[in-house]
Formats: sequence, structure tokens, C-alpha cells
Amino acid sequence: MKKVILSLFSLAIIFTGSAQQVATAPPSFHAYEVSYDTKNRKVLRGLISRDDIENDTAFTWFKKNYNLGRPDTDAVAAFKRHAGDFTMLIFGGTWCPDTQNLLPEFYRLADAAGYADSNIAVIGVDHNKTTLDNLEKIFNVTNVPTFIVIKNGREAGRVVEYGESGEAMKELGKIVEGL
Repeated sequence: MKKVILSLFSLAIIFTGSAQQVATAPPSFHAYEVSYDTKNRKVLRGLISRDDIENDTAFTWFKKNYNLGRPDTDAVAAFKRHAGDFTMLIFGGTWCPDTQNLLPEFYRLADAAGYADSNIAVIGVDHNKTTLDNLEKIFNVTNVPTFIVIKNGREAGRVVEYGESGEAMKELGKIVEGL
């Protein structure tokens, strides 16, 4: 059943005619599988929500890292100005130190800007960086986290891991400001 649901999600989020055009997922929809890696860390693979991570005691890193630092003011302003113009697609690994640092940082930015969780889809990957239904191949994801800005059903830009400058959220803000 999960495969069927995720396949339907894949069709909704991925193709509407070309490999570059995507649509957004319904905000309350999530389907994932749970496994444990060799270090006994819980791994979520598939479509996950913020609540799936934030409220699971296996992911204490989320709240801890969420409370570190302050969001970039220019990025917050860009997200506020363009909130209705784009959606976010994020690939990350619950086991991955970079995701554990940057995903809470992203949500800190989104919250400061009032950017709705319903505009954010998070896809969990395993250690091989694979997803259910091979979404990583469709979106050409090789490293996590990967933050993809979607405007009008098309990719407007992406930031992979810490970005080119080492300031991923600042780079996301620049992409959004350019929409």
C-alpha cells in the first residue's frame, strides 16, 4: 500500500510533462519506511513531515540544533517577500550530520519568515542516498541535504549541503530573492 501511495505522490510531485517541471505535494501527506543503520540510528526513507522528525525522541538533534544561532536577516526578508511564489523540496538523511545541522537551520529561517510548513516537502534518504520510487534520480540528488526551490512547477535553484559559500541559508535567500 505504501508503494502505491508513494507512487501516486511521485506522479503528483514529479512530472507534468517534463523532467524539470514538478508540482507540490499535499501538505498532510507523508509515507516513509523506517530502518536502523549499523550505529542503531533511526533512518526515515520517503516523504516525511517536520512533526515526524521534531516529535520523535530518536531525533533530539532537531530541537537542539533549531535553537542554535539566528537566521540570516536577508534570507528571512526574501522568504517573507516571496512566500507565495515558491515551494521547497528538501532531500535529507536523518542519519546525516549535515542534514542534522542544516534542516533545523532551514526551519528556523522558515519560521522566522512565517513560511508555511505546507509549502515544504522533505524526502528522507538512506545511507546510499536513495529514496522510495527513486526520486533521488529524478531530481539528480547525490548529496544531502539538497534544498530545491520550486517556482511555477520548475526548479528555480538549489543549494547542496552547505552551498558554495558555506552559508546555505544565505544562498537559499539569494535564490528566493531572485524569483
